[in-house]
Amino acid sequence: MKHTALLFPVLAITALAENSTPPPPLTGEWSRQELTPQFWAEGACVADVNKDGKNDVLCGPFWYEGPDFAKRHVIYDMGSKGYDRKKEDGTTEKMPGFAGVPSGRNEYSNNFISYAHDFNGDGWMDYLVIGFPGAETFWFENPKGKDEPWNRFVALKPTDNESPMFVDIDGDKQPDLLCMSKGGLGFATRNTKDPAAAWTWKNVTGAPQGRFQKFTHGIGHGDINGDGRTDILEGEGWWEQPANWDGTTPWTRHEVRFGMGAQMFGYDVNGDGKTDVITSLAAHAWGVAWFEQTNDGGAIGWTKHLIVGSKPGEGETAAIFSQPHAMDLADMNGDGTLDLITGKRVWAHGPGGDPEPGAPPVLWWFELKRAGGKATWTAHLIDDKSGVGTQVMATDINGDKKPDVVVGNKRGAFVFLRK
Repeated sequence: MKHTALLFPVLAITALAENSTPPPPLTGEWSRQELTPQFWAEGACVADVNKDGKNDVLCGPFWYEGPDFAKRHVIYDMGSKGYDRKKEDGTTEKMPGFAGVPSGRNEYSNNFISYAHDFNGDGWMDYLVIGFPGAETFWFENPKGKDEPWNRFVALKPTDNESPMFVDIDGDKQPDLLCMSKGGLGFATRNTKDPAAAWTWKNVTGAPQGRFQKFTHGIGHGDINGDGRTDILEGEGWWEQPANWDGTTPWTRHEVRFGMGAQMFGYDVNGDGKTDVITSLAAHAWGVAWFEQTNDGGAIGWTKHLIVGSKPGEGETAAIFSQPHAMDLADMNGDGTLDLITGKRVWAHGPGGDPEPGAPPVLWWFELKRAGGKATWTAHLIDDKSGVGTQVMATDINGDKKPDVVVGNKRGAFVFLRK
């Protein structure tokens, strides 16, 4: 779905040049495993679900048992959810999942982003699901090794924005649900003494409500001003967390045109001690950038640096692709610096709704290097047949101390292991 700032006629979209660069040959550095060709979710996460010491993958209503991910278990029942696919002989067959690339037509999942966490403190990893924008976020309780559907609890309704994150905002060492709700921006906290209770919504933008809508793009976090407190990022600025917040006073807003992208990260890119911002510029169009924080006469300013542009010579790297709708940061090469993982979202609006829906669904990581107060990025291709959804996650899946990548989207679910 699109933020209002990105609503332009279909003719304008189709008039855009086919600018994506052909992906280079795969290097063999990554192994690719398809968990399922069915579309169940726009994201996936990783956890040791059954406490056997091996990580598993959770995607949509299922978890896939590691280390080979061949055995699939049900987390929640989707009933007879499926679609009719026409066969070559003209008859139809019922296919499981939501309609996506295998169907030739577009549909939306009720599972946009997911995380694993022990919500009830029993030592077993549970499952957080952020549903369709404007719907609800819910979590499922791990049945402690029993192969049966998990109990479901509502966390926050409604949950708005297309890229909510699960991260500690208030500094209490417990992750919060960073999102938008009922027109406001903020975060939801959970009651650790009553895990089944609905989470408490904390609005940082104050009244009047209505600045944000359910399909708003761009949200993130970082200590922007270096005061030790986490601030909140959104596409048109950042909100400064006050000291000893009373829970009701609006945070101070600082206007910056970061763009309407996906997940946003506050991170010191060039090593100068100031927090910069990494984001995509338009989740349904073009551009990946980092915004360098400058300080002119005591006032915070920003300089945009393109990592990926929309045409040759525009970005720092040679990679060009559209629809960068999911992002993650991880130290991919063990040098102590966080790198960027992103790619092309598959069929955000179907086979004809965005720039280049038929271009290769690439998945990249961009290596960050610092030298002399400057930052450079180098593009490394992971895969050219998967892309991303509204979430991409980089983490060590197989325990070899090297970050791997997991993806769920309209092509299915995939694990990429670093060799």
